[in-house]
Amino acid sequence: MAAFNKFQPFVEKVAEKVFNLGSDQLTLALSSAAPAAANGQLSDLTQISYTNLSSRNLTTSSSAQTSGTYKLVVADLVLTASGGSVAAFRYVSMYDDTATNDELIGYWDY
Repeated sequence: MAAFNKFQPFVEKVAEKVFNLGSDQLTLALSSAAPAAANGQLSDLTQISYTNLSSRNLTTSSSAQTSGTYKLVVADLVLTASGGSVAAFRYVSMYDDTATNDELIGYWDY
């Protein structure tokens, strides 16, 4: 599995109550261009076209902390193309679709 890379602005935004990871709608953004660690909002990314692609919304299974370690669990997501092809992508970014500016959380480089 690819390593999860946290976007730098995420830490400050958590401290300032921008996110509620337990109840907000988390979504994936797909890109062939590498994101920068300093990116903070979805508009900072260059996304592929999502035509013919299934929903990118994540379903949160649980959200809790134990002994100071926070764990967010989301259900597996299978992306499916229908009615045509979908553009190639390498980077998968997670963002908070409920937050005002679609705030970025982190990404994986596949």
